[in-house]
Amino acid sequence: MPIKVKIGKGADSASVRLEMDIRKGVSGDLMIFDHGDIDIVLSPAQNKVIVFPKEVMNDLVYGAQNRLFSFLQKRGLVLPESVQAGAFFGSFEAQLQTPFNESINSAKLSLININDFINEERPYFESTEAIISMADEMELQPEKTDSTELGEVPQRSEQGSIRPGFVRDPYSLNYMYTI
Repeated sequence: MPIKVKIGKGADSASVRLEMDIRKGVSGDLMIFDHGDIDIVLSPAQNKVIVFPKEVMNDLVYGAQNRLFSFLQKRGLVLPESVQAGAFFGSFEAQLQTPFNESINSAKLSLININDFINEERPYFESTEAIISMADEMELQPEKTDSTELGEVPQRSEQGSIRPGFVRDPYSLNYMYTI
């Protein structure tokens, strides 16, 4: 759903149209769900950007959080010394810079730059999702060379790596017991 962001006041104002998966919370926080690895919360009331992992906390999530805050830091939107771990496991937060001019809204500028960051990262996480879905498809629909039909493998009394009567226990040291 597209949203319009109006920057500036009076005659100096400009309107920007952004297409993002974004929701507004009860407290006025903007929650952005477009990125593949992280969820971004922009809190104009607290003047903060908070980043949460989407599902699983791993190295990809930390890398995405680091790239976002580096991106916003290079654009002069967050204070570099304010980047810290948040109260939620795996979250990071940073304080937005206070603008020198009252007509500039740092939250709106941050929203536009977060959109730029997501658009820059979009090919990366879309290709990652495509690779994961291809791997799932290979397991669910294997080729003829990678699978056998039921009944093709001949039956034997001892077959495979687990032999009956062979005890695998850390205390028995793999002795062969006869039944």
